Amino acid sequence: MNINSAIKEAISKAFEAQFGAALPVEEVKLQPCRKDFEGTHTFVTFPFARISKKNPQETAQLIGEYVKENSEVIADFNVVKGFLNLVLDRTAWVKTLGAMVAEENFGFAAPNGQKVMVEYSSPNTNKPLHLGHLRNNFLGYSVSEILKAAGYEVQKVNLVNDRGIHICKSMLAYEKFGEGETPESAGIKGDKLVGNYYVKYDQEYKKEIEALVADGMDAEEAKKEAPLMKGAQKMLRDWEQGEPEVVALWEKMNGWVYDGFNATYKTMGVDFDQFYYESNTYLLGKDIVDEGLEKGVFFKKEDNSVWADLSKEGLDEKLVLRGDGTSVYITQDMGTADLKHKDFAFDKSIYVVGNEQDYHFDVLFRILKNVGREYAEGMYHLSYGMVDLPSGKMKSREGTVVDADDLMQEMFDTAESHTKELGKIDGFTPEQATELYRKLGLGALKYFLLKVDPKRRMLFNPEESIQFQGNTGPFIQYTHARISAIARKAAELGIDTSAEVISQVTELAPSEIEGIRLLTTFPEVVAEAAANYSPAVIANYCFELAKEYNRFYAEVSIFNEEDANKLAFRVAFSQQVADVIRRALLLLGVEAPERM
Repeated sequence: MNINSAIKEAISKAFEAQFGAALPVEEVKLQPCRKDFEGTHTFVTFPFARISKKNPQETAQLIGEYVKENSEVIADFNVVKGFLNLVLDRTAWVKTLGAMVAEENFGFAAPNGQKVMVEYSSPNTNKPLHLGHLRNNFLGYSVSEILKAAGYEVQKVNLVNDRGIHICKSMLAYEKFGEGETPESAGIKGDKLVGNYYVKYDQEYKKEIEALVADGMDAEEAKKEAPLMKGAQKMLRDWEQGEPEVVALWEKMNGWVYDGFNATYKTMGVDFDQFYYESNTYLLGKDIVDEGLEKGVFFKKEDNSVWADLSKEGLDEKLVLRGDGTSVYITQDMGTADLKHKDFAFDKSIYVVGNEQDYHFDVLFRILKNVGREYAEGMYHLSYGMVDLPSGKMKSREGTVVDADDLMQEMFDTAESHTKELGKIDGFTPEQATELYRKLGLGALKYFLLKVDPKRRMLFNPEESIQFQGNTGPFIQYTHARISAIARKAAELGIDTSAEVISQVTELAPSEIEGIRLLTTFPEVVAEAAANYSPAVIANYCFELAKEYNRFYAEVSIFNEEDANKLAFRVAFSQQVADVIRRALLLLGVEAPERM
């Protein structure tokens, strides 16, 4: 039984019967009833007075009378102005729980035949992943899992920025100052070693600029004339020309970085179906420029550079090819979009990139539409705000970034200290305890970063995120572990939770009814999160469900209940809550411990 569908169908029929007017089921919207009124579902009639030809109060009254008389799921109703509050029949709740328990994949949609490509992470191979990458990776992974749950075929893609002047800066610094150092000899991960040389380049480059300025050179000129800058530019030209020694150094240092990235990705719990590399795509897109010129979408200036004029669309002119025939970022992105669509004929393509690139993607999508790429209609920039720490903004070239590995380890350590303080590891082996700290620390980090709407800039507070109370990952994980303990005890006692037994319940506590109502909304929550590309919808649903279950746990006895049917029902209800929490958390990339 789908209780929400049953209510919507009853209201739709009421419009036909009472007002002789059609109101399609899909236009019937329900919302939770306010706690100070009797009922669980509210139908707001104000928008439909034009259909009923009556005031909202009378409209609600007439609908309420009809559904009470004609729907088996609605036992009573009350009207507060234009708000129709519905009280459901007890048997409807019992049948609803039974149906959810019997449905193997409750909340997840059947395949819809549509393909979605989600591009996220997109690191540079000159430095390790940092706090900003954590939000990006967690967001991209979670959106991918949510879209899968909503019925899409999803391909997770990582476009690695493995070439360019910034990569050459690390390479040049290593060549000049590295003295043959390796990750093994240094005892650090390869991405961190390469990142150290990116910082070293910046330090030495600033010294050169200071020296040139001291000799009387203009500061801006000094930035261009500094030997290290010229050396990095020459190294980039040598790389583009395939100079063997430069290419060998590039391959060696990138190899170190990839080993480091893979270790970090494993700790994060994120994965990818396909990698693209800028070294293979940076020359793409020039054919689209030629095509755009033929179609009159682009135009040439006197210096032979090619531009898109987007002034009629409220933007300005955008360079798409330099006068010397070399590409710019948007040229590459146009070509890579074509390549991705050729590889995976997507209906939607999601770019998970920070909001500092809003303008770039607006231009890219408009250009692709203008040159006739039909797939451009399905392209979307999932723009997210930056993550700050109490200590302030990060700058990778100055070595002030918050390293992703270090932050995750700090979360594991914090989880350990909090868990020990609360005495939640009794009976755990050292290995089991370490695994629990990992699940709690990573769960706290992911949940905190994902519970906020992606578009918002946010402040990450490690100490707040790890608390076992409030809107945190550990609070929800602890609720799951609590229910798992109930399930284990129920199994030991041989409690029968079959549909036949739980259907015999004759009365329900208010907290049970509210808990089941929340469970029924899970499919809608998944659909909403997918439509808005927002893990925050899932995260906050998890919190509401866990909070409501804890209210039930505090108010209603389970194992002291003498009525066998009530006992079985409460165990079955608890297990269904745990199942939904577990699967909802997995959509966020968060694991739900069985024991805490």
